[in-house]
Amino acid sequence: MLITRPISVTLRVWPLAFVFFTLYGLLSVSNHLRLGTTGFDLGIFEQIVRSYAEFRAPVAELKGPGFVMLGDHFHPILATLAPLYWIFPSPITLLIAQAGLLAVSVVPVTRIAVKLVGRQAGFVIGMAYGLSWGLQTTVDFDFHEVAFAVPLLAFAIERLLREEWTAALCWAAPLILVKEDLPLTVVAIGAYLFLKGQRRLGGWVMASGLVSFLLILKVLIPAMNPAGVYGFAGDLGQDFSWLELPGRLFDHDKKLVLLLSVFAPTALLAVLSPVSLIAVPTLLWRLLSVNQSHWETGFHYNAVLMPIVFLALADVLAKGKLILPAQTYRKMLRVVVSVCVAGSVIGITTLPLSKLTETTTWQADPQVAAAHRLMDMIPDGATVAASNRLAPQLTDRTTVQLFPAIRPRIATDAEWIVVDTHFVNWPRSAAAQAAELARLRETEYRTVAEQDGFILLKRA
Repeated sequence: MLITRPISVTLRVWPLAFVFFTLYGLLSVSNHLRLGTTGFDLGIFEQIVRSYAEFRAPVAELKGPGFVMLGDHFHPILATLAPLYWIFPSPITLLIAQAGLLAVSVVPVTRIAVKLVGRQAGFVIGMAYGLSWGLQTTVDFDFHEVAFAVPLLAFAIERLLREEWTAALCWAAPLILVKEDLPLTVVAIGAYLFLKGQRRLGGWVMASGLVSFLLILKVLIPAMNPAGVYGFAGDLGQDFSWLELPGRLFDHDKKLVLLLSVFAPTALLAVLSPVSLIAVPTLLWRLLSVNQSHWETGFHYNAVLMPIVFLALADVLAKGKLILPAQTYRKMLRVVVSVCVAGSVIGITTLPLSKLTETTTWQADPQVAAAHRLMDMIPDGATVAASNRLAPQLTDRTTVQLFPAIRPRIATDAEWIVVDTHFVNWPRSAAAQAAELARLRETEYRTVAEQDGFILLKRA
């Protein structure tokens, strides 16, 4: 009996993960097919993976000519996608890989929730996790390296809750290769071990994570950055002082909304678990940042927080079952299940996955067809300067730069320029793009085709 039950739970959990893989994949691929992805970030990440697949340094021309991206963010784990890219050289490969990574994380979250709080409540928690806003907004916004961190954290915390310390560290160790801030999450995992009585092991883990963090930020990234620095250090502000830290954490309403949004899907109970300490490094650097996008509940920044808070919820419920009167515990469990069900309904009806229920998602778009007709005129292997929405449509077969360049003084040397005049709000204003386009048409480039707001130029 002790052997068959975990097996049956696992067999039930994997189909749930496959359902989420299908949903995530449909959402992200349909976004891409409707020109809903961008050069920043899907195009950049495809250029990185394409470089690894061709056994080159991870260069992204969209970031800048010859820019080695390990000098921007530290994410060597992306090299593991190269074999997939050999088989399917397409940006869709990255989107499908991301869908798979996020969906796999449903397995440990649901499995340990079932073990700790029971089959029905455990599956409700797993469903709520899979439909959580942090995962949906990640799927909805291109591809990002943090997708690797989500299953690693989920499996690591599952093992921590089972008190399988060595297995937990095996899952947590690769976080150092995902992104430069995640060694601090490893430090937090070491702190959790220390609190659980594994003081020597926890001390070593904290030290290893801190040394890795300093080595990456102070040595490895600057060594590969053209300016010899870590380019995102400015996110803390020019005159940052640790004395102002308490005031900086909650000096804007968006920061309070962020904190509430992270823990609200768990009825705020996750804050009672020491597992939530693992979320502190990610929340801390975001709340201290002067970049307001880091305070948002959109984008991909919240993906790593989701497995932490939902596993913290399972931990709190398991402890409550032991210390609370049976009637009180049942009431608490009903509240939690109700919140999770409500969150799941919201996730299906109002968050990004709801796009899958809209007829426009599956209808042919004449504008998209027009854009592809122009892009099909660009030969394979050409150098192209493309608008942000068009760039990831071309990165698998051409060398793509961004048009217009982020820094106005950078001149393009591309053979072709393809421009989208519909959505012009980044990297420069519509007026700036129009002025640059007019200048190039008068001097170096001739118009090859123009249709439905898309313009194709070729160097004269």
